[in-house]
Amino acid sequence: MEVESQNGEEKYAADIFSIKEAQARISSFIHKTPVFTSESLDALSGRRLYFKCELYQKGGAFKFRGACNAVFSLNDNQAAKGVITHSSGNHAAALALAAKLRGIPAYIIIPKNAPKCKVENVVRYGGQIIGCEPNMQSRESTAAKVLEETGAVLLHPYNDGRIISGQGTISLELLEQAPQIDTIIAPISGGGLISGVALAAKFINPAIRILAAEPKGANDAAQSKAAGKIITLPETNTVADGLRAFLGDLTWPIVRDFVDDVITVEDNEIIEAMKLCYEILKVAVEPSGAIGLAAVLSNGFKNNQAFKDCSHIGIILSGGNVDLGPLWESFESKDDD
Repeated sequence: MEVESQNGEEKYAADIFSIKEAQARISSFIHKTPVFTSESLDALSGRRLYFKCELYQKGGAFKFRGACNAVFSLNDNQAAKGVITHSSGNHAAALALAAKLRGIPAYIIIPKNAPKCKVENVVRYGGQIIGCEPNMQSRESTAAKVLEETGAVLLHPYNDGRIISGQGTISLELLEQAPQIDTIIAPISGGGLISGVALAAKFINPAIRILAAEPKGANDAAQSKAAGKIITLPETNTVADGLRAFLGDLTWPIVRDFVDDVITVEDNEIIEAMKLCYEILKVAVEPSGAIGLAAVLSNGFKNNQAFKDCSHIGIILSGGNVDLGPLWESFESKDDD
């Protein structure tokens, strides 16, 4: 799916019209997620922060928006044989739930090292899990095999205009809830989330700044922006399991043209941001979801004069599917002492 860009020159996989269509299509299925604020976190950052709580979305992450839009965009003949995807977790659960709501099968290719809580979500929503090795080659070859066997429709986790359009509905909500926002920070991995967010936000307010947050151990987007072309890495190393994918040919042009900068942070900064979310906001955010707060609190952001005018910042807490097993086990071990 390609649509004309807002300036009529470049073609992108989505635009404000496809995003508004997505909003109309999915509004009866999704949650309109709340925006939290915290004077304590404002003081720490020196800015006014607005947390868009996509961890309260169905499935525990923003991914349900795109998956729901994609599934309900299919005609009856396309949908009849079901849908298929490969995902480390949140898109998998989202697609399984969207397929369940439409009453069609969902075949989910999941790497064997995916977080247990995310796999359990897929099972909970009735998805049929097929395991694969934890690398993109295995994910894609396994998906191709299942595709041939079932005739299902492949819905990519991020490199799909319908997915991008669904994620863009976040900006429509956020800028209605907090119109004073002058900057939005979102995680970046494959680019589906930030592509949709950027397209919608820049249409509503062309002066708004869109910043991507990325782990230093998976900094392909930062390298891609610097090089002016897609850069992939031989390997990634980050606690943020949802941020290990690389930009696609549909998301890259949008990231290239609409994302103003990429802020990279260390894993220890991400973990500290998770703790602050838990202790101050009282929300359990997964590493990928906490990275926007980590970026705002980083020295690289605070000391950069280019960001001095970012005074009202929307931060997308993209998901809350964190495996709390070790936390509960730590309580149990104390009981045993």
